[in-house]
Amino acid sequence: MRNPIYAIGDIHGQHAELLRVLALIEADGGADAEIVFLGDYTDRGPQSAAVLDTLIAGLAQGKPWHCLKGNHDRMFSWFMEDFPRHDAYLPVYLYWLHERLGGDTTLASYGVKFTETDRQTAVHALAKATVPQAHVDFLNACALSFQTDDLFFAHAGIRGGVALDAQNEEDLLWIRKEFHIDRRDHGKLVVHGHTPVKAVTHYGNRINLDAGAGYGNPLGVVVFEGRDCWTLTDQGRVALAPAE
Repeated sequence: MRNPIYAIGDIHGQHAELLRVLALIEADGGADAEIVFLGDYTDRGPQSAAVLDTLIAGLAQGKPWHCLKGNHDRMFSWFMEDFPRHDAYLPVYLYWLHERLGGDTTLASYGVKFTETDRQTAVHALAKATVPQAHVDFLNACALSFQTDDLFFAHAGIRGGVALDAQNEEDLLWIRKEFHIDRRDHGKLVVHGHTPVKAVTHYGNRINLDAGAGYGNPLGVVVFEGRDCWTLTDQGRVALAPAE
């Protein structure tokens, strides 16, 4: 039997859900199970700061965890720069602090609150004074992808026809439709999140683990042994087969 590797979908500030699935993983694979986190640790949910504390603590303990960067994580880290950057992928009017993206709830988890009439410069100054530098350093250090002999993990997905080692950052963080409609074999099973679905879904050449935790749904978690995979539940493993 191959050593299992676990993957957790978009967390979006849902700390209680993170602790729940970490407990499921420990029950299935032990305290030192290898885990890939698919990014989007922050925004929308109420406890982004606690999520980052938990991930940073696990890494400090030497756990075999691979923390990938999501587009929301990059938006947060870019806002925390000395001169905040706006992600060019977004419309001009849609900035990270907007409630639709959830930066407001992320800063609230650090005790930084503001109103629509507050100037962004003032909010930025409060954030710089409050958010631990260790959290920003963690976000900046997150990898864009991780792979095994059988699996390729990335937050959003890949661009078909491009070698896995040659994927660019924008696609790994943002791609959607072009990847979703591509039915070809990518050489490895691609494991991703980014686009919410009703439940973890296997599409044959890819698996989407974003089960909508950012909107209050249970966090998606899957265990892999090679390409064989199962979702983890309170009752144990449930085989995950390609959707018809």
